[in-house]
Amino acid sequence: MSAEYIMSEGNQGVILCERGIRTFETATRNTLDLSAIPVLKMKTHLPIVIDPSHGTGNYHYVAPMCYAAVAAGADALIVEVHPDPERASSDGPQSLKPKKFAAMMEKLRLFAEADGRSL
Repeated sequence: MSAEYIMSEGNQGVILCERGIRTFETATRNTLDLSAIPVLKMKTHLPIVIDPSHGTGNYHYVAPMCYAAVAAGADALIVEVHPDPERASSDGPQSLKPKKFAAMMEKLRLFAEADGRSL
């Protein structure tokens, strides 16, 4: 109900963002809870944003989690992109290089179109 509380005080610019939950899994920084997407779609009208860069902490997993998030109904994604992730001040290990990002977006378009949406 925290989103509703914020909205009741006049801020209508509320979105919900999944960035991962803490579990005992060690293969990723967090466990990206994509099952939250269809649950939230049934319970709220608010946009749902998924952050697979932060949620996984590893650029190898970002694209597959983006595909899964869009297939599950996410409204938006946050993806970190950096031209030289090895030299990034922060979050380099979870950042895609621009060419990988562009390739991912082309493939992601297919997932969106399969669900009757566009990017």
